[in-house]
Order: sequence, then C-alpha cells, then structure tokens
Amino acid sequence: MACKQSTFCFENIQTWKPTEWERTQPDRKGMMMQPHIKLMGRTFKLRSWLVLWLLVVWLMASGSHADTCSELSKGQTVYVPVYSHIYTGDREQPIYLSVTLSIRNTDPNHAISIFRVDYYDSNGQLIKNYLKTPITLTPLATTRYVIKESDKVGGSGANFIVGWKADRQVVSPLIETVMISTRYTLGISFTSRGWVIGPASP
Repeated sequence: MACKQSTFCFENIQTWKPTEWERTQPDRKGMMMQPHIKLMGRTFKLRSWLVLWLLVVWLMASGSHADTCSELSKGQTVYVPVYSHIYTGDREQPIYLSVTLSIRNTDPNHAISIFRVDYYDSNGQLIKNYLKTPITLTPLATTRYVIKESDKVGGSGANFIVGWKADRQVVSPLIETVMISTRYTLGISFTSRGWVIGPASP
C-alpha cells in the first residue's frame, strides 16, 4: 500500500548571513539586525524562538507519516493503553476518567472479525473478557467498549488486548482509547493509540 509522507521540505531555503557592516547597523526598532532566511524568493526576519518553533514543527511533521500509513495484514494482536485515572499536583490527587475503546475497520472493501477484547489492570491481571463470541465489522464500520468513570479497578496502567483477523490481506484497523473527564471544573480529554504486539492468536 502506498503511503504519503507528511514531511516539511526545506529545499530552496537559504540562510541569510549579515555582512560585518550589517552587523553594526540598527534596524527600524533600534535593535541589531536579525537573521533572515530566503524562502521561495522572499526574505523573512527570524528570531531565535521562531527558529526553534519551526524546527519543532518540522520534526513533528517528519515523524508523523508513520501514523498516516497502515500496513496490510490478515490479523493482529494489539495492546491499547488505558488510563482509568491520572494524577495531579504534588500530592498525586487522582482524577478519574471514563474510557472509550474504539475499534475502526479502516478497510473500505473488506470485513474483519474481532475475536478478543480483554481488559487488564495495572498489575497485568485480567479484569474482564468483553467478547464471548467473535463479532464482524463490515467495511468502515466501528465498534466501541466503555469503561465508566466510577470504575476505578484498572488504574493508570490498565490496558486492552484486542485481537482481530480477516480471511485476506486488509488495511489494519485503527484501535485507540479516548479518556475524558469534565469534573472539578476541568475539561480533560486525550487519546492513546494501540500498539501491535504480535499476530492474531485466539
């Protein structure tokens, strides 16, 4: 499957270096002249914090292409991090979260079978088997499993183990958890992406 990389191209960028005379000349604001870059025929003034910010953006963009590419597979076992609560402050005050496990069949043409959705706590002990029999996700279909905010058993190191398979090579599903809380006048939400740990193994 062809994947397009999301990268920032620095071609045609030339760093401006001031001459000795220019180093001693103040700019319009009475400050020493700042470094510039030439981009697509235009000259831009840069400050150190902006250079650092551009570098961070470029690094994030160049590394993000892995998330936009999905391999073909006939089945996988996926580890998905779960945070039933997180901690805040010097006293490690817990904030309890509701959790939604989302399993999305991203293949537009073929169905997949979900045969395992197991929930484990921070100590690696099995809490619950969510599936008694396999379910089928048709092309582009999604299923979800919810852990209530009042369910504190899992802990901050909990996880789901999800198993899926198909009868042919398909686009791997997108499996992630969404954690959210609106208590304590706070609006907290974040996601955690699944990590493939092996082939499908019932």
